[in-house]
Amino acid sequence: MAATVVRYLRSVGSPTSAPSEQDPDAGHVDALPRPDLRAVGDDERAPVSPAEFRAVLGNFASGVTVITSPAGEGEDGPAGFACQSFASLSLDPPLVTFMVARTSTTWPRIARAGVFCVNILGAEQGGLCRAFAVSGADKFAGVAHTPAPVTGSPQLDAVPAWIDCRIHAVHTGGDHLIVVGRVEAMGAAGEDGPLLFHKGRFGRLADPADPAGLAD
Repeated sequence: MAATVVRYLRSVGSPTSAPSEQDPDAGHVDALPRPDLRAVGDDERAPVSPAEFRAVLGNFASGVTVITSPAGEGEDGPAGFACQSFASLSLDPPLVTFMVARTSTTWPRIARAGVFCVNILGAEQGGLCRAFAVSGADKFAGVAHTPAPVTGSPQLDAVPAWIDCRIHAVHTGGDHLIVVGRVEAMGAAGEDGPLLFHKGRFGRLADPADPAGLAD
């Protein structure tokens, strides 16, 4: 893993060595415990309220993805969660990034796996997104998937595109973690339009018959 990952994992007391013949699990990491990174003291007033922050940032439309990783030793099945905070980061080397809440119960499983697949959702897959946004449920129940070619992370059937990655770096960002992945393989399956998220609602790109732009 990159030096930044090693520094982060050392700071939280997690294993940092790469896999070896003697210890093939050495590269797996435990994302917990995490240090308190609260930037505003209990006796300080935050410059904006959480409600105002969400309302204003909700004006930015984003795509929607499902981040998945394979089952680890002793786990019942693969891990996954719905994620709108995904973006491309670098062309050379090919890097992508996503943000995950530090309170996420799925992230430690992805961190231990050390790999993930970004499944970019299409306009008709709002239900799939909702299924992966529920905590504590069997998110993969009834969801067809195949192993991504390099990491084995679940590649969901019928998604317009997928990106198979290894964890390259993890950075802290307030109450979230910024995860950087190095792209190992990727593909696009069709011409379906994207699922969009805007002001708390799903939307899609309008077709020529709907000039409004963002259709519900």
